[in-house]
Amino acid sequence: MATMMALVALSIDTLLPALDEIANDLPLKRTNDTQLIISIFFLGLALGQLFFGTLSDFVGRKPAVAIGISIFIAGCFISFFSKGLEFILIGRLFQGIGLAAPRIISVALVRDQYEGPHMARIMSFVMSIFIIVPAIAPALGEGILYFMHWRYIFLVLAVVALVAFLWFMVRQPETLDTENRKPFSIKQVTSTLYKICTNRVSLGYTLVAGFISGVFLGFLSSIQQIFHSYNNDHLFVGGFAVFALFIGSASLVNAKIVLRYGVQRMVKLALIVLCLVSGVFLVSGLSLGLSFTMVMIYLVISLFCVGILFGNLNALAMQPLGKIAGIGSSVVGSLSTLISVPFGILIGFSYNNSAIPLIIGFLVFSSLSLGTVYWIEKPRIES
Repeated sequence: MATMMALVALSIDTLLPALDEIANDLPLKRTNDTQLIISIFFLGLALGQLFFGTLSDFVGRKPAVAIGISIFIAGCFISFFSKGLEFILIGRLFQGIGLAAPRIISVALVRDQYEGPHMARIMSFVMSIFIIVPAIAPALGEGILYFMHWRYIFLVLAVVALVAFLWFMVRQPETLDTENRKPFSIKQVTSTLYKICTNRVSLGYTLVAGFISGVFLGFLSSIQQIFHSYNNDHLFVGGFAVFALFIGSASLVNAKIVLRYGVQRMVKLALIVLCLVSGVFLVSGLSLGLSFTMVMIYLVISLFCVGILFGNLNALAMQPLGKIAGIGSSVVGSLSTLISVPFGILIGFSYNNSAIPLIIGFLVFSSLSLGTVYWIEKPRIES
């Protein structure tokens, strides 16, 4: 399960060191256009989550994963053989759609077999590996670039996916019996979407999750270029590993203290810190400039806050959807990712050889998120 879920992080982070080489190798109007390789993948992921969550309840878990991995591998080959950025992006869209299957269905498979402390134990093991992968994925991409052309990154991803899939098919039994399967229903998806959009809590926290994911996507899209602007490309792999470990450690810290302080309080505290830190560093950057060390300190603090927010926001958005948790999780994940894509592209395309656009993105969207949280709580305050 950890390997299946980690394919998502692997498919994003292994490509980050290659963005400059792709820009130099392809006829592009703007260097920033290579950032779409990251953003379009997220768009595919959002679309796929809506489809595969419902499909796995209809055809079973293993056939749905098989369809998803097949789409992903096809997308890898489209990108591998592409002659221009347009076909790479088509391949990336297919890769995102395909990997939505193992990302969504892995959790369903664990839930089918375990509950309570046993499920928590399995998911803790899964997440511990999932946290490590983003830390080492850029190093894998760098290693491939050292020996081969950047196109072979897509081939390596296809091979890893195929090995994981074969292992999955041999070792993992089907967990959804035929008699427990549900008919494929677009109506169920639309009714769940309507329930989310008409519920202040679900809609509000889904929007906040979209805002924060948008900033994070902007970070992923532009971080390699930020290292390049300071002539520190050689530090990118190690620096990104530090960022990934801070996000992962934030999740572990949150798991330890969230029961004591409450989910909503943790969300507000993380957003307030993110707003204040972004404001201070923005003013400092505009008046005095930002050294590379200052940018790294800012990103470490900000990404720790993002790590606190990720799990908590999904839990809060899902709170009113208890009776439809399965399809609700798919719709919330898909909707928040769809919201994040245009904002992530906007932040990435605003890159101007400095970290200032990214800091502005963090400030604007953390402020919008904080305002949305107070909007969610307004009826309770008034009563």
